[in-house]
Amino acid sequence: MPKNAADPEEFGVLRSKRNATRYQILVQIAERQPAVNQQEIADAIGITAQAVSDYLQDLVGQGYVHKHGRGRYEVTKEGVDWLISQTDALRHFVQHVSEDVIGQVEIETAIATTDISEGESVSLTMQDGVLHAMAGETGSATAVAVTDAAAGRDVGVTNFEGVVDYDLGAVTIVSVPQVQNGGSSAVDPDRIAALADRHDLIAVGGVEAIAAAAAADLDPDIRFGSAAAVQEAATKGLDILLLSATDLLSAHTDRLRDQNLSYEVVDVADA
Repeated sequence: MPKNAADPEEFGVLRSKRNATRYQILVQIAERQPAVNQQEIADAIGITAQAVSDYLQDLVGQGYVHKHGRGRYEVTKEGVDWLISQTDALRHFVQHVSEDVIGQVEIETAIATTDISEGESVSLTMQDGVLHAMAGETGSATAVAVTDAAAGRDVGVTNFEGVVDYDLGAVTIVSVPQVQNGGSSAVDPDRIAALADRHDLIAVGGVEAIAAAAAADLDPDIRFGSAAAVQEAATKGLDILLLSATDLLSAHTDRLRDQNLSYEVVDVADA
């Protein structure tokens, strides 16, 4: 067994079918007590009413259930304690599966550029900031498809090898003064429009920046959460023109520096 693998003995109700069934029946009794219909429990967990009756006798004998009369049962303190202990063990097991098992299986989503079948090897490229997959191993980065996909549709990929070859994007920043210092009127809309033509995306931060974009007849691609969005776009290889109000500028530049992303602040003051 691998070093970090879970030991099934640690998870009581998973050790045997009998333990699992006892656990389910005890939960059903706790939900329905004191009037307990054995046929309803049987239907709920997929066993026979006779099997429920046999398990009930066992649970009463172990002191986990108290019988008050025909069809009337109650989970005892010992029964509650056993349920809690088994539930805690299950919770730990689920956490292990979620964090240690599933977390190790990295699945990314790409756009298929050809028809792809599940299990097929694919080559990966970055295009317009989006991961693309093509059937066959012809590139510097490869993976294995975990879903079928027609060309142009999304496909899941895993088992990555190599490195997707692309350059990080660059960010050009126009600082727009706050309104009390002139706001959008202090920057040249024609120069902003000219800069926009040389970039993949337009982002704005702050109302003054939105007004500056409107004056330059630009429709921003990014308006909200621009600091995180600009950083994400640049890491995907896109060049971004960012119009930022001066009071928000440091939030953007700090984030770009933290990610070692290239940026330049340009002066487009309106003469």
